[in-house]
Order: sequence, then C-alpha cells, then structure tokens
Amino acid sequence: MQEAVFVRQNIEKWKKVEVMIGDTVFATPDEKVEAYNEVTSDLAFARTQYPGSPLTSYLNGLALNLHRDLFYHKKTSWSRFLHFWTHDIPLAVYDARKGLLLSLAVFVSFIVIGVLSTIGDPDFPRIILGDSYIDMTLRNIEAGQPMAVYATGTQMDSFLSITLNNIMVSFITYAMGVLTSFGTCYYLMHNGIMVGAFISFFLVRGIFAESLLAIMLHGTLELSSIVICGGAGITLGNGWLFPGTYTRMRSFLVAARRSVKVLVSAVPVVVVAAFIEGFFTRFTEIGDGLRLLVILLSLAFILFYYVYLPVKRHRDESRVG
Repeated sequence: MQEAVFVRQNIEKWKKVEVMIGDTVFATPDEKVEAYNEVTSDLAFARTQYPGSPLTSYLNGLALNLHRDLFYHKKTSWSRFLHFWTHDIPLAVYDARKGLLLSLAVFVSFIVIGVLSTIGDPDFPRIILGDSYIDMTLRNIEAGQPMAVYATGTQMDSFLSITLNNIMVSFITYAMGVLTSFGTCYYLMHNGIMVGAFISFFLVRGIFAESLLAIMLHGTLELSSIVICGGAGITLGNGWLFPGTYTRMRSFLVAARRSVKVLVSAVPVVVVAAFIEGFFTRFTEIGDGLRLLVILLSLAFILFYYVYLPVKRHRDESRVG
C-alpha cells in the first residue's frame, strides 16, 4: 500500500488519539487501551513498509504517549501526583514554549515602554498607578521609608489578600486567551507598562537599587507567574487561531489541555510569591545579601523548572522513542 493511501485511511483515527493523550476526564482507560493496540498495529505496519518515513516516528510518538498515559494511571496516588509535577507539567511547558517565549517578549517590551515613558514624563506613573498611590509613596519617600507600602496591615491579612489578587491576575491573564491570544497579549501589555512605570518611579528619584531589591524579593516569582500564565493564555488562544490540520474546536481542546497544565504549575509560584511579600518584603531592614540570596534562589528555580527540566524531559522522551 502506498504511504499516502495509508495516511489518508487512518489520519482521522490518529487525530482522535492525539486528543485522547493526556485526557483523564473524557478518555477512559479502556478507550486508551484500544487506541494503543490500534496505533501499535499501525506502527508495526509502518516500520515494515516505510521504515525511513517521518510517519513511523509520528506513530512511535503516539504509541509512546499512550503507553505513558496507561502506565501513569496504574501508579499509586502519590506516584501519580509526583509524576504529574515532574514529568507531565514540564512536557506541557516544553510544548507551550513558543507561547511562553512570546509572553516573555511582550511583557518585557512593555516594561521597557513603561520605563521610557516615565523617564520622558515623570508624571506618567500617575496616569498608570493613580494619584492616591503616588502621593502615598511620595510621603513614604520623604519619611525615609520608600517601601513602607509593603508594611501595611498584618502579615496574614497581607498574605491572603495578595494571594487572592495575584491568583485573580494570573487567571484573567490566562482566561483572556479565550478571546484569542491577542486578549492575553493586551493584558500582558497592561501589566508590563504598570510594572515599568512602578520601577522607574523610584529610578528617577535615585532610590532604584534599594527599591529593586525590595520589589524583586517577591517580584521574581510574581512577575514570572504573570509570564507563565500569559504563555498559557497565548497557547490557548493560538489553539483557536491556528488549528493547522485539526478542526478549530479540536485544536482548541488540545491547546486547552496543554495550557491548563502550564496554568496549574503557576499556582504554587503565585502562593510562594504572596507569602514572601506578605511576611518578608515588609521588613526593609533585612540585609541586602539575604534579599539578593532569595532573589537568586527564586530565579534559579524558575530557570530550572521552566527551562532546564522541560528540555530534559523532552530529550528523555525522544531518546526512549
């Protein structure tokens, strides 16, 4: 049989299998077992008839992913939980890497725009942050406590309110992807300009280093979570905008499953960032060395979990395949 005919006869079945992979809600284990048997049968035929074809690699990947799903469901609850965080999410992050990179580029670009706008017009932060916040911060600077805004309220109240606010921001950033990836990019633009205006507000007043250490103590994780959720939202939106060979709805469902895993991974990041802000950022007398250590550890975690580990997991999967 010619390869083109073989593909034409089975392509719809393989597309359904792609959607089934990673689906623990709608796809039952029995359906996955049946799909696995069919795909391995197709793979054996392809290896015999078209050994050097990309089709063989494609079918091998489908079989490998189905096998991983089936093996995954036989594990204990704890093993399943651990596997989800150490394998499933990093692989989803790797698959969503283009969306994450675009999210980072958009966010950083508008931070720069916020900084340049403030340098060009010192009153620009008032437009973005509001007069009351700026006036309060100016009073704190005059009192010699520019970061006193972080010391308001009790530690627990601050932690809870910050957690709720940050989760809301993260969810909205992601959910805007339903309006296509342009919706998420718009929200990244809004947040990026606000962050740029906030940082440069202290820059033009000569207290940049002190303020940066205080802000990035929790901001390393907090800003990273915005980028992560933005990448998840862009991945979701692109699934709708660029369906490729899928139907638009099927492409959207595949992108939704992948992007939700990326979104879930950001929840602990948001909570830890809120904990640091609520319990530690308020203590501006903490030594610069300790604050820098926390910032570097936070950055190291982000780079490990969202850059190194996804690439490693992808290479491990490819090597097995």
